[in-house]
Amino acid sequence: MYHRIYSILVAFACLLGFSLTVTAQETVTVGEAEKPVVLYSANAPKLEIADIKVEGVKNYEDYVLIGLSGLSVGQIISVPGEEISEAVRRYWRHGLFSNVSITADKIEKGKVWITIHLTQRPRVSDIRYHGVKKSEREDLEARIGLIKGSQVTPNLIDRAKTLIKRYYDDKGFKNAEVLIAQKDDAAGDNQVVVDVTIDKKEKIKVHQITITGNKALKTGKLKKTMKKTNEKNKLLNIFKTKKFVEENYEADKQLIIDKYNELGYRDAMIVADTVKSYDDRTVDISMQIDEGEKYYLRQVTWVGNTLYPSERLNYLLRMKKGDVYNQKLLNERLMTDDDAVGNLYYNNGYLFYQLEPVEVNIVGDSIDLEMRIYEGRQATINKVIINGNDRLYENVVRRELRTRPGALFSRDDLMRSYREIAQMGHFDPEQIHPDVQPRPEDGTVDIVWGLTSKANDQVEFSAGWGQTGIIGKLSLKFTNFSMANLFQKNDNYRGILPQGDGQTLTISGQTNAKYYQSYSVSFYDPWFGGKRPNAFSLSAFYSVQTDISSQYYNTAYMNNYYNSMYSGMYGYGMYNYGNYNSYENYYDPDKYIRMFGLSVMFGKRLKWPDDYFQFTAEMSYQRYILSDWQYFPITNGKCNNISLNLTLSRSSIDNPIYPRFGSEFALSLQITPPYSLFDGVDYSRYNPNSQDDMNKMHRWIEYHKWKFKSKVYIPLMNPTVTKRTPVLMGRFDVGLLGHYNKYKKSPFETFDVGGDGMTGYSSYATESVALRGYENSSLTYGYGNEGYAYTRMTLELRYPLMLETSTTIYALGFVEAGNAWHDIGKFNPFDLKRSAGIGVRIFLPMIGMMGIDWAYGFDKVRGSSSYGGSQFHFLLGQEF
Repeated sequence: MYHRIYSILVAFACLLGFSLTVTAQETVTVGEAEKPVVLYSANAPKLEIADIKVEGVKNYEDYVLIGLSGLSVGQIISVPGEEISEAVRRYWRHGLFSNVSITADKIEKGKVWITIHLTQRPRVSDIRYHGVKKSEREDLEARIGLIKGSQVTPNLIDRAKTLIKRYYDDKGFKNAEVLIAQKDDAAGDNQVVVDVTIDKKEKIKVHQITITGNKALKTGKLKKTMKKTNEKNKLLNIFKTKKFVEENYEADKQLIIDKYNELGYRDAMIVADTVKSYDDRTVDISMQIDEGEKYYLRQVTWVGNTLYPSERLNYLLRMKKGDVYNQKLLNERLMTDDDAVGNLYYNNGYLFYQLEPVEVNIVGDSIDLEMRIYEGRQATINKVIINGNDRLYENVVRRELRTRPGALFSRDDLMRSYREIAQMGHFDPEQIHPDVQPRPEDGTVDIVWGLTSKANDQVEFSAGWGQTGIIGKLSLKFTNFSMANLFQKNDNYRGILPQGDGQTLTISGQTNAKYYQSYSVSFYDPWFGGKRPNAFSLSAFYSVQTDISSQYYNTAYMNNYYNSMYSGMYGYGMYNYGNYNSYENYYDPDKYIRMFGLSVMFGKRLKWPDDYFQFTAEMSYQRYILSDWQYFPITNGKCNNISLNLTLSRSSIDNPIYPRFGSEFALSLQITPPYSLFDGVDYSRYNPNSQDDMNKMHRWIEYHKWKFKSKVYIPLMNPTVTKRTPVLMGRFDVGLLGHYNKYKKSPFETFDVGGDGMTGYSSYATESVALRGYENSSLTYGYGNEGYAYTRMTLELRYPLMLETSTTIYALGFVEAGNAWHDIGKFNPFDLKRSAGIGVRIFLPMIGMMGIDWAYGFDKVRGSSSYGGSQFHFLLGQEF
């Protein structure tokens, strides 16, 4: 009888939706025989929770799990009732448990003691991907969020499947199948191994695109307008993507409409389009276009403009009566161009300015536009906040900003501030985000600069083997040095040196012990004194290079002769005991060249013609001491070079590592005192073929050196829209080394042209100029062929492969031409050595820029019957 009544009560409670204990789909469970009987009636008693226990979960604290239920000790609940049901639903929504039940252990004196029984979902012990490449696996791991140690939930599995499908959809694998399976891990308690099996199938590509209804634009032109949806097996599409991606297809349809709008067809639309499978690997696309009528501009009127007259706004608009109604050009002239109408307002503080072009009248094929302007009030900068700077003193960053509190807002100042921060080199140029926050209520604006610091100190350590043994080099470049704190030990030290002022300290040394040693140190401050952008630098260097004794060559010849006779008998050369014929053992301290120098530079940023210009003056002194040095026109003596280098330069590039737009140029003049004009010496009596006369003639070096270097960067896509935009770089250089006296031409400061342009340790008193496709120094090789004039032209196409905080990589293709002349009078900018090639550049913070180029030289070099031919060039550093 008791069991029958009990069954009836349970059925009745289920119908009413009351429950005390829920398992799986809120299945009601009552206590065991020893537990209290709960009567499921319409009038459930109100009880106070006396205690709550949790069972079944080991790695969470009880108070955390109890908190998830929403129940608490002392709470008055109905037993059975909605509070218990809601607690169970809370656990289900959390997704971490595969089984949930709540039981009443004891009911006494209006109180209830309850226990929450939980079964935790398993955790991932390992994830195994099947059917994917390593690079794809790494991409998926970063995207789907399925990691070791996480709990496996249905939502997590569904989300992973969706993201994997989307990932392969974007790659053109529209039919990819994803299976995610779990199996218990015998090595771990409540752990599973997740197998992700992916069958990518074949890429879905476009077989054919059919367009109908088009008359104004040919089908081929429309297909060319589509950037990422292209037909396969077409020669013109050989370098274009042929895969079908739904998102790209929708974007390409909009490009077609934009193209029609650009030509005046404002009503053009795609009235129907279909995508059908052609076979398992391709699809056919069909479009039907309604072009509509072509419209022209009849009249433009301006309404609401009080600051600037309509004539000036019309001049900036550059669209007049009778022009095609080009909506793309209209938007560019109103908003996006550098000299757009909007920038006229934005650059004068009118941040709240708004302009709405309204088509007020359409007559036939003519449109009247009314430009409705709301000028608003001028916005003053309230706060400038800098986030993410953990390298420099804040004043070092703020001094570069043109956006300062109290000043009127200017879009030009905002973009110039962006450029100046990028040029500092301490922050990732790709991660500089100025957040403009207008405040119309009080006419002010806050600007928040979001920066991402990057390390740009550089350490170069290299070792190689030369003819005189091992050559080692160590160079340390600290780009955030603080001279003011050098002798003040405080929190600004990071390692052994103080930091924070953005100054540059470079120390380098190169040696192979006794044959060659070179040391240099330099200091550079871009804001000397800290108040104005006046640059200051100080540098010094010392090097010594020693020759090999002439005895080596005589002995080496004899050794080769006797070795051929006796090596078979004795196993070693008769005159080669202990390997005495090696370079290392023929060190001759009496044959050397020593060089040391000191230079000081001061630069000033100019305000005219604009503040991209800079003028620098550098005074330098070098001393050359030669003793029986046979590799230079001067073999013995002491030569002194006192020079003044004046440079006018301008740089407006946006990014020092991968410039997208802007230009660089530098015009320089390096002069020495004209000693031959006042020393009273008749240099015509000196014989240039006499070594003694040459040694005497150049005791005081004199020359005037002129150089012009320029680069321009042209983006091939809008860099504000496309981060990875290809860039066309054009370069033109020319250099001349002149003399005051035709009988005293300087053998110093000549141009060394050809190859990679990297100066080796054996080069001195010359300026290296790269010309890819030819061997190093091949155009100015040997005495009597020194370069007193050169020119070089380059056209280079660059494409970024990676633009990250820690690494920048871009590929390039180039054509190049240049030449050098010993006689300035024979300078001919049309007599050039041509080359072409490809290469890659990699920028790493601790190393700097490095790269490799392959080039082919098409012309013969002077003094040789062979062409430049195939050449590989390795580069370190960034050339101007």
